[in-house]
Amino acid sequence: MTWVVEVGVWAGAVCWELAESRLMAAIILVGEPPAKGRRATLGAMNPPLIGVSTSVTVAKYPERAYVNAAYLNAVQQAGGVPVPLPPQLELPGRAELLKRLHGVLLTGGGDVDPARFGEPTHPTTADISAARDGLEIELTRWAMDKHVPLLAICRGLQVLNVALGGSLHQDISSGPGSPLDHSQAALQGNARSMTTHQVKVQGGSRLAGILGALEVDVNSFHHQAINRLGRGLKDVAWAPDSIIEGVELGDNAHFVVGVQWHPEELVGHDRTARNLFAALVERARASA
Repeated sequence: MTWVVEVGVWAGAVCWELAESRLMAAIILVGEPPAKGRRATLGAMNPPLIGVSTSVTVAKYPERAYVNAAYLNAVQQAGGVPVPLPPQLELPGRAELLKRLHGVLLTGGGDVDPARFGEPTHPTTADISAARDGLEIELTRWAMDKHVPLLAICRGLQVLNVALGGSLHQDISSGPGSPLDHSQAALQGNARSMTTHQVKVQGGSRLAGILGALEVDVNSFHHQAINRLGRGLKDVAWAPDSIIEGVELGDNAHFVVGVQWHPEELVGHDRTARNLFAALVERARASA
């Protein structure tokens, strides 16, 4: 392992955070910091292309594909190049893009069609898009097959679980029930970077190594959650009410990590959030 860390001329906080995130990710991947006396540098490396799934309007005109800028900013801050993947992308174009991607980010959004895990639709289930479900499940399975690094956020974690044969609680308040407000309704209209509850992370897990912490304060914008775990997934983080907040693939050789909160909204002030994106980008760079 060659350690080279050249931060270069000071260019403001964002530059420093980028260097810090990349160095932290490198430490996570190798398991230790550079040896004493060895100058570490990030060097000039080609930025990896990270496929970013997009949301889509449902039953609205005109139809739109869109993605919150926070995802794009977080990927770029970590040193990657985000490539939006809209559900409207036709198969030939999709195939061409997949040849070039080095990593995948599954984003938040509407609910997954419960028919995909064999259940009728709950009254609270909303914004179902068959096109988006289809693209993201295909993308997940492609990443698994090709060993492409994958980070799944909020809905993305749920898509990952369903793609691997798992199921979801369609509405937490209806069952299993919780004293926590996982949809953060009391803070709607306020900054999405405000945290609402704590998450405990399993020691020794990949997620704990990435975050660099066993407890994190998180934001929360979901009303669904993992019920039955998908094949090969391990639950490694939980809310105080035992709702699953983090998963990873049991195969440590393959980078597949999912979190139920929204770290892209926290990167401005939370090192653990930056570490998630840095780890994805650095693993994607190493796999390129």
